[in-house]
Amino acid sequence: MLNEKKKKGREELSMKIIGFLGSARVNGRCGKLLRRALEGAASKGAEVKRYDLIKCNIMYCRGCGKCFEHNPELTIGKCPLKDDMRSILEEYVQSDGYIFATPTHELFVTALMKTFLERKIALTSEEDPAEMPMARPDVRANFMKMASFIVTANAPEELESVMGNPCYEAIEAGLMFEEVVTQEKLFVGGMRTITDEAFSQKINNAYQLGINLVDAIEKARGTAVNLPT
Repeated sequence: MLNEKKKKGREELSMKIIGFLGSARVNGRCGKLLRRALEGAASKGAEVKRYDLIKCNIMYCRGCGKCFEHNPELTIGKCPLKDDMRSILEEYVQSDGYIFATPTHELFVTALMKTFLERKIALTSEEDPAEMPMARPDVRANFMKMASFIVTANAPEELESVMGNPCYEAIEAGLMFEEVVTQEKLFVGGMRTITDEAFSQKINNAYQLGINLVDAIEKARGTAVNLPT
């Protein structure tokens, strides 16, 4: 887990962006794209933090339903599993924007990312057993929070609809209930054969993605984040 913070003096800035890496290779190309995107967000004055999911203790969801069936007054439902997930979710709900980065494995997000996404069910509560669980009131962002996605694949970029779209949809499913807006999607195909020059351009695109995310959140808020001096 990498903690990268930009501060103004001792005072933390008013916007926080968290990145989640679904690759087991933390220094691989997907990780490099995420790092650059967070650097772009930081250049706009945001505080940024990165979670390498491979380094986090996140157990598989057991599907017991205890987290969403009880304690609707809580911001995060109580899960019987004792791991890192609760502390991650506590930071998640306090943040303003998100960047999800994942390679494609078998036409979908990686197992690391899928496990994380499943455990976000603790952010929902069930008012009626006959109805689908909905985001808890304190979790709903009222469309003031935003997220961007980075998806990498060995397949060529012409196959983004086949390789990328299922990944986007998997991540967006939970964000929809949380009232978090999708800001931007960056698909990088041909990873095994991409040239250094072409990948350098994608790195630049990732940096701009981070900038764009902060700008979009500022626009939604009607405020600007002050750059550190």
